[in-house]
Amino acid sequence: MRKTFGTGSVWEQTLGYSRAVQVDDTLYISATAASGEDGIVGDDFYTQTRYILQKLGTVLAEAGFSFGDVVQSKLYLTDISKWEDAGRAHGEVFGDIRPSLSLVHVLPFLDPKMLVEIELVAQKGSN
Repeated sequence: MRKTFGTGSVWEQTLGYSRAVQVDDTLYISATAASGEDGIVGDDFYTQTRYILQKLGTVLAEAGFSFGDVVQSKLYLTDISKWEDAGRAHGEVFGDIRPSLSLVHVLPFLDPKMLVEIELVAQKGSN
């Protein structure tokens, strides 16, 4: 079974992607930034990571998953020296769940105000 989930973002149509794709009991969530209705939310790594994780919690719930189902997390950071700030926000959500984690240093995103993107993989029955 393959099911897609979208947010209605113009980028999803333009680039031809889904916010998340579920295949059987696994949910793959596209890299997500701290974009809100009025632009990028937060101007530091901690705040953006926290906001993104709130957004991802909604995506997980809409697909019938939870943070407890997350088995892999990837944090893309424009400044790797800020890994502790992003990591603190990540740990507040995943401290007891402990999915696999990659911290990836990237060049600036399309919008230079974007400091962090997060990508998740969740598997039902993993918790």
